[in-house]
Amino acid sequence: MKRILFLITLISSFAVVAQKNIYESPSFDALSADHNILAIIPFLTNLDLNEKISKSEQKRLEENEGYAVQNALETYFSKRSKKKNLPVTFQNIENTAAILAKENISYENIDVYTTKELSEILGVDGIISGTLDLNILLSNGIPTEFSFTDYFSGGANYGRIGIKISDGDSGKLLWKYEKEINKKTGKNTTDLIDRMMKLAIRKFPYERERKRDRNKN
Repeated sequence: MKRILFLITLISSFAVVAQKNIYESPSFDALSADHNILAIIPFLTNLDLNEKISKSEQKRLEENEGYAVQNALETYFSKRSKKKNLPVTFQNIENTAAILAKENISYENIDVYTTKELSEILGVDGIISGTLDLNILLSNGIPTEFSFTDYFSGGANYGRIGIKISDGDSGKLLWKYEKEINKKTGKNTTDLIDRMMKLAIRKFPYERERKRDRNKN
């Protein structure tokens, strides 16, 4: 019984922390009223690894991490859409990549395009994007062995992730969720995204119950 109560308390504390790291625009309803389809683009990644690697290798690894998050988010939303009738759909990331390639937009230069420009090019109503700051290759998995010294020394902290949704027409930020990455947040990219979004789902603005709750207030 004590173990169950401990787990409930632990999960509840994670949920509270998750909500504190979430921002939602007061204009979300007005700006997203006509949203039907969103595109998920690769996350911009900054790697600060202990080992020395060439600049070209670092760029390659950063790109891999950015695409891994894009893929993990598509997987999560695909599973979520099967369980829940979300009011928006998500562009297939292979289609997203193909359209961007035709416009000569790559991982190296995607950050010079505005949300409005990318939304118009991709033919979507909004963009899901974000940033990754890592000192470990998350896509390869993180150490899972428990160590008290890591928690006190900071050795269990592997970086930070930020996920945001922006409106295509106005380019304005609609929703943002930031979270530190550590041993408790997931063993790899897919696990991290799955756990993150499960904690944030009550605050995910496209959830139908969430919209009804806002309309009641």
